[in-house]
Amino acid sequence: MENHSTFCRNVSIFEGIVKPKIPALFPPQATNFSLTMRQSYFTIFHITMNIPNALTLVRIIAIPVLVVILLIQFEGRELAALLVFVLAALTDMLDGFWARQKKQITVLGQLLDPIADKLLITSALICLVGLGTVPAWMAVIIIGREISVTGFRAIASSKKISIPASILGKIKMNTETITVALLILGKRYLGNLYFLSQIGLWLVIVTAVLSALEYFIKFGPKVLSKD
Repeated sequence: MENHSTFCRNVSIFEGIVKPKIPALFPPQATNFSLTMRQSYFTIFHITMNIPNALTLVRIIAIPVLVVILLIQFEGRELAALLVFVLAALTDMLDGFWARQKKQITVLGQLLDPIADKLLITSALICLVGLGTVPAWMAVIIIGREISVTGFRAIASSKKISIPASILGKIKMNTETITVALLILGKRYLGNLYFLSQIGLWLVIVTAVLSALEYFIKFGPKVLSKD
């Protein structure tokens, strides 16, 4: 009994020493800060991760899937790659439409949407060059145009200048998407209609160059001015 009483006293003394020190490790200020940060994170996530932005992220995730399919040899590769590419292209149409209709346009969406578009087309073209389907010089012109126009838009945006897509730019984008889809199918599935993909490539080159010149001539003096 005496040993038991001594043990209980020791435990009580130990608890009295340890317990006051535990709150010091996690002061109320730290707990409140952590809670505030967590609430801020979920608020930002809720605001930015709407349906249009989710569709854009799906398009970005589809890009490495498309690359792997195009570069691996297996039966039905062309059809599988076409399916992924078409679905990714459809998300481009849907996210913009949904954002405008539901008024869910966000800064994140405005940043990611054009990046996703450029990555999709650029990745597909590079793979097609590797497969010998697209001449390298054509891919360089198309990709170079995308990089230069994107940089030009970034400079314009920093000066609060908006550059809307021109009719030529829209024609280029639509022609580019259709042409890449035809090139993915290739001669095996297109047969005698494969020449359409070659015509499409030349149309993309022409509209890419002309639309870029249109942007630079129309907005260049204003964007590149020192004011």
